[in-house]
Amino acid sequence: MYIQNFEAFFIAITILTLTPGLDTALVIRNTSRAGLADGCSTSLGICTGLFVHATFSAIGISAILAQSAELFHFVKMIGAAYLIWLGLSSLRALMKSGQGINVSTAAHSSLSLKRSLREGFLSNVLNPKTAVFYLAFLPQFINPEYSPLLQSLLMAAIHFFIAMAWQCGLAAALSSAKNLLKNASFMRWMEGTTGVVLVALGLKLLLEKESV
Repeated sequence: MYIQNFEAFFIAITILTLTPGLDTALVIRNTSRAGLADGCSTSLGICTGLFVHATFSAIGISAILAQSAELFHFVKMIGAAYLIWLGLSSLRALMKSGQGINVSTAAHSSLSLKRSLREGFLSNVLNPKTAVFYLAFLPQFINPEYSPLLQSLLMAAIHFFIAMAWQCGLAAALSSAKNLLKNASFMRWMEGTTGVVLVALGLKLLLEKESV
């Protein structure tokens, strides 16, 4: 299986991954909320969602999102509402607790990890911008002599490993700053800031004019 212009693809997808956005905000939020394992679990959920978009792009479902204003708008509303809900959840938790967020313990880690995995996966899969990006981006590197589906999944796998390395590294850097994680004021600031960012991203997605 051969990917055309692989070097260009690799550079472009790496730059995309390193650009701060929703994924970064969500990983930081969950790492500061419950620790390194939750940050990496969130990243795993986000990156797993890439294969969904790659598959949709390959079989043409994303084309519907790009060409149907009504369907694009519908999916956009769902994704935006979910992002706003995540942000409001952070702000609500902040208002209920006046203390710092505890790093995850063995007693709640299973539930917390599943929640972080689910949040990461849904935030990615319900983001129509990612679907449309994959629809526009991946075909540029598809070799028509080979299976579009296999090539799309291969590119998603490359994106998966780059994003996992970056996001888990970011989570580890934040988690290693134990003095900050134990500081109640910093943790309230982190929870509040990431909550506001998630709400803002959701509203931006909700209000942004479609280019279809």
